[in-house]
Amino acid sequence: MNKQHSRLFALGSALVALAVLSAPVWSYDEGLAAKYAQLFASAKEKATSKELHCMKPEGLLNMIKKGEPLLGLDIRTPVETAVFTLALPGSLNIPINELFLPENLARLPKDRPLVLLCQTGMRAGMAVVALRQVGFEKVFALQGGFKGLSDYLDPITAYSPVSEPQAGK
Repeated sequence: MNKQHSRLFALGSALVALAVLSAPVWSYDEGLAAKYAQLFASAKEKATSKELHCMKPEGLLNMIKKGEPLLGLDIRTPVETAVFTLALPGSLNIPINELFLPENLARLPKDRPLVLLCQTGMRAGMAVVALRQVGFEKVFALQGGFKGLSDYLDPITAYSPVSEPQAGK
């Protein structure tokens, strides 16, 4: 074998070894991808926000004003919730890194809407997708999170405690 063939053989061997060693990088979980494809199939154009179970601040406030049953779920970290948190009666604080522990999933009702909040809505959106994957249907992310709520209202109103709805009002 001459030097040129030796170099080509070495280069070819290195490329094959590289392809074999990096194969896991190029692969993905096809079954999980198919589940996500099904989950996101109906998310098209103007309906995307609705199909991804996003709720605008106005929608949340209307539910609260009407006294509709819901559970507010603040999924921010303890450091974030030490500054301020959700002031809805009966709301929960469960950080996203603890949300999927069995004892915390057991705390979430399936019979009424869950509205997840974080600072900007990004973590809540991801958590909603995951909660829907594990079987929660009535789960929504507040678009814009606490920031969106304070932009919709003024910050003082947005972060003020909410009283229980009274009968007949």
